[in-house]
Amino acid sequence: MQVVNSNEFEQIISQETNVLVDFFATWCGPCKMLGPVLEELDQKWTGNPRIIKVDVDESSELAMRFGIMSVPTMILFKNGQPVKQLQGYQPAAALQANIEALL
Repeated sequence: MQVVNSNEFEQIISQETNVLVDFFATWCGPCKMLGPVLEELDQKWTGNPRIIKVDVDESSELAMRFGIMSVPTMILFKNGQPVKQLQGYQPAAALQANIEALL
């Protein structure tokens, strides 16, 4: 999974149909727990949705733009538009069900 900056974020969101964005921080315990879950789902989904990560400390303008108040927060984008926001750690099965229901 790729950690992206603001420019890369805009490019990926505009070009990909389905993108799950993980807003995280390196100091966040639940974010570290979520990492392996996202890695597992990224392998299962093989690019649909594409999963990218945004470090809220490095890209604070994106965090403010999307109203990220706590991490981890994930947002699913379809055709460049946010369609679902999920907060906090979720086990793989629950996260998979939440996302796949929207694809």
